[in-house]
Amino acid sequence: MQLPNKLYSYNSSTLSLIPVVLNEVKNEGIPVTELYERVKPFLKDATDFFSVMDCLYALRAVDLSDDGEVFICL
Repeated sequence: MQLPNKLYSYNSSTLSLIPVVLNEVKNEGIPVTELYERVKPFLKDATDFFSVMDCLYALRAVDLSDDGEVFICL
């Protein structure tokens, strides 16, 4: 996970991707693959997606259903 510091600006950090992902998920469940395709234009590579999803899961902001759908827990 890249946090903003002297080397990484906020715009290139993982924190800047959190609102993008949360806006896509909103109040409905969305399959992980579809979520990735929607936020792909904002990512540099696939590891950025993993980082933001790890961060949101650790914060208990999102969860994953047994069907593989991401939904908001807030």
